[in-house]
Amino acid sequence: MRKNEMRIASAALFAVFALALLCRVGYAQSDTLWTQSITDGERAYTEGRYIEAEKHFLAALKVAERFGSEDPRLAASLNNLGVLYWTQGRYVDAEPLHKRALAIREKVRGPEHPEVAQSLDNLAKLYRTQGRYAEAEPLFRRALAIWEKALGPNHPEMAKTFNNLAHLYVDQGKYTEGESLYKRAISIWENLPGSDQSDLAAGLNGLAVLYRRQGKYAQAEPLYKRALAIWEKVLGPDHPHVALNLDNLGVFFAVQGKFVEAEPLHKRALGILEKVLGPEHPDVGISLNNLAAFYRDQRRYGDAEPFYKRALIIMEKALGPEHPTLLKILENYAAMLRLMNKPTDAVPLENHAKAIRAKQAQASPTK
Repeated sequence: MRKNEMRIASAALFAVFALALLCRVGYAQSDTLWTQSITDGERAYTEGRYIEAEKHFLAALKVAERFGSEDPRLAASLNNLGVLYWTQGRYVDAEPLHKRALAIREKVRGPEHPEVAQSLDNLAKLYRTQGRYAEAEPLFRRALAIWEKALGPNHPEMAKTFNNLAHLYVDQGKYTEGESLYKRAISIWENLPGSDQSDLAAGLNGLAVLYRRQGKYAQAEPLYKRALAIWEKVLGPDHPHVALNLDNLGVFFAVQGKFVEAEPLHKRALGILEKVLGPEHPDVGISLNNLAAFYRDQRRYGDAEPFYKRALIIMEKALGPEHPTLLKILENYAAMLRLMNKPTDAVPLENHAKAIRAKQAQASPTK
């Protein structure tokens, strides 16, 4: 396994986040306006038109505030805007929206309602993306308990949360737990007629990443290719999910020394992400790191360095100076600078990385 590989189903794009859909019958004029704004926002979000989606979701939120501080439509509006901000890498903006939506739903719907599970899953996914694993896991577990009681053990919502929790475990190197959950999710999606094929591809891609990290290449490759075929068919060739799979497949080939196959996959993935998400999205930063690592492993240090520099700028701006992903890029880049015989340039990066690790150790003392 390469020390510098990072891409996993974890990238923000891959997460299964639920937009809120409510019954839209019999409301007055304000509700009609709210419904239209939500519908337009959901359509724009699904198509990757995030700036337009934000305008619609903010309009829906403004209308929903008129319905009262505990109205379910307000919770739905907050949830949708939180999902959008998460997708854009605006995690600080997303968290209070998800917390407020959760509080409304718990009070109005009760603690075991499916809408509460939806909010729990979304908030947990946000925490996982930020590396706040200890906060995320109990939220995922609580969501699963609600889904199972309300909808049964084989419902697609159960599969989505299984998949999300599997990502969390893989992030922490808990591969046995992650594999079991991926397989449960995939089994649900494969055996339920009408299940979302994009969700199935997400599970296949996640399991492929897990196997690749364990060096089980023969098991990983057909899963990657099946996921890519599904996503390209269902979402089109320029969707961020396709980019995620291409990047993962590029890492998969590179760790086996198949550099000719890997390079165009990494470049195509980066191009899609920059086009759809913009040049400063965290997923662009991860893709840049992966391309830099690809060049570094071939001793093409001059090609790798600008990608590392740009990845650091993006990740620190988007995630803050202490994020686990930033730590990995700092260490990757510093190690390459050592190989380039540039110790003076490496030391500040190493010191930054050491400071992050020290803070993480302080926050999670060994028991």
